[in-house]
Amino acid sequence: MSNLTTDGVTSVSFSDFPEDVQLCILSFLTPSEIATFACTSKRFLSLCTSDSKLWFTLCDRRWGSKTQIKKWGSGKITYRLLYRTLIEWENLIGFWRRSGQVTLGVASPPLIFFEWCPSFIIGSRVSPSRLGTYHVIKAPFLCMSITPEGETMNFLDPDGKIEPSDDFVNAVHAGFLESDLIPVHVSFMGKNHVVVEENLSFTSLNSQEPKNTGFRRSSSSSNLRAEDIGVVEDMIGAESGSPGSLPDRFMSEIYQYFANRTSPGGERASRRQRKREKERQGRRKWVPEHFVKIVNCSPTPSRPLQGLWKGISDDKNLYFFLVAYDDIGGIACRTIGDSSKPLSGYSPVFWTSKTTFLEAPFSPEEEYLYDSRIHLRPLAAADHIYGHHPLTENEVVSHILCINSSYDLVIPDLAGTSANPRDVEGRIWLYESGTFGFGFLRNHFIVDLKHIAQHGCLLEAMELCSDLC
Repeated sequence: MSNLTTDGVTSVSFSDFPEDVQLCILSFLTPSEIATFACTSKRFLSLCTSDSKLWFTLCDRRWGSKTQIKKWGSGKITYRLLYRTLIEWENLIGFWRRSGQVTLGVASPPLIFFEWCPSFIIGSRVSPSRLGTYHVIKAPFLCMSITPEGETMNFLDPDGKIEPSDDFVNAVHAGFLESDLIPVHVSFMGKNHVVVEENLSFTSLNSQEPKNTGFRRSSSSSNLRAEDIGVVEDMIGAESGSPGSLPDRFMSEIYQYFANRTSPGGERASRRQRKREKERQGRRKWVPEHFVKIVNCSPTPSRPLQGLWKGISDDKNLYFFLVAYDDIGGIACRTIGDSSKPLSGYSPVFWTSKTTFLEAPFSPEEEYLYDSRIHLRPLAAADHIYGHHPLTENEVVSHILCINSSYDLVIPDLAGTSANPRDVEGRIWLYESGTFGFGFLRNHFIVDLKHIAQHGCLLEAMELCSDLC
């Protein structure tokens, strides 16, 4: 209730606010702070433990604009469970780079993009198109969801043809399509390292045995903040056992054997189970894949060149470029390509240790260097077909930066042979639009770079199709 202070000013306590205002305020607190506040009175304890009120508000404020909170788990799970799951999964959102060798025999794009969907998180392999345009190929291959029973379920399709829809995920939860998918564990090794490995203890969604559906934390996981430990302590207790351990597997097999022998239709169920086991054994084992997060994948006002970019090179093909600033102020650019090809997996492109931009007005020599070069851009015919309007005029340059070529650092035949500085010297032209282009004095073209993604969405993305890649 309101009280008068000694100076005649009316003070308002937290109890005087309407409940919806109280919930809004509490939604900005961490779980440990909410737990402390709940100890102040029985009334606040009831409010803080209300799943449909406070925990829904927490989830809705944090992720309501990114996903459909009420659809997760088919709307049958608690919001407290949803919060403690998404608080860890949200670190996946963004770009990751595969580390190590390719799992399958065919080439696999090293760039991975995780994004929110209505009731799940989807991971897609992202690769440049071969159409001579800025379009990128998006192949969804990993889905992370929660079943109506509250179990986390992660599965992948090696062919990258997962249909990112609620109907598809619900069908998997119901036990359909599982022969085409691989159940996996997604293990967090800190904030910026994830391991995806096959869940060998998984048998069947329709099985009577306890399900181990594929989400766990490693002992070295540190991506939970200290204030969130109170929310997930019950999860840690539930996962104290070793998933897929030898005694558990034997007990499951014994249980399944007697359940099939004593239940109606047990022989048919046993045959189906053996058929699934043969299919699983006949399929090549999924080798664990490691992914490292690309933390700084977008430019900032102080680092305008930073991030992931795409551009068409002199061979008329689209490439991905990663520009990073080091701790001492230098800038380096590398391509992200197929690691199976020499000098293309993570090849240096340019670098500089001097990050001071030249500002307008520019000298006549600098203006000539820019105006005399050809901009490498999409083919007009291909752009017209796919509804992309080609750029017909040069961008307005706001700043210029001097750079050096990195090719002589990685190609032995060029090492120490660049007697003429013009062979390795180049320029970055920063445009007023926020994008930029780069080129070298040894040739006569500019590679114009564009954003791969903005505001959490891939730009100019195309679904995987055999005639596109």
